[in-house]
Amino acid sequence: MPGLADCLSFLRLLIARGDPKGIPLAMSAIDDYVAMAPVSARSRGLRVLRQDAIELHVTSVGVQRSFAETVDAYIERKLAEE
Repeated sequence: MPGLADCLSFLRLLIARGDPKGIPLAMSAIDDYVAMAPVSARSRGLRVLRQDAIELHVTSVGVQRSFAETVDAYIERKLAEE
C-alpha cells in the first residue's frame, strides 16, 4: 500500500464495512504507507489519513464510527512516533 491515495481509499472501504476483523488490515495498511512513503512526506500523509478518519468518525454511526475512532487513534500513535 505504497500510495497515500491507495491507503486512503482502502481505509475508507474498511471503515464503511465497520467489521472489527478489519482493524488489523487497517493498521497494516497504515504501516505499509509509513514504510513506503518518503520520510519527508510521512507526517503530512498521516495527517491527511487522520483528517479523513476524523471526518468519517463524525458522519458515521455504530460500528463504522467505532472503526473510524480506532483508525484515528492508531494514526495518532504513528504521528507521535514520527
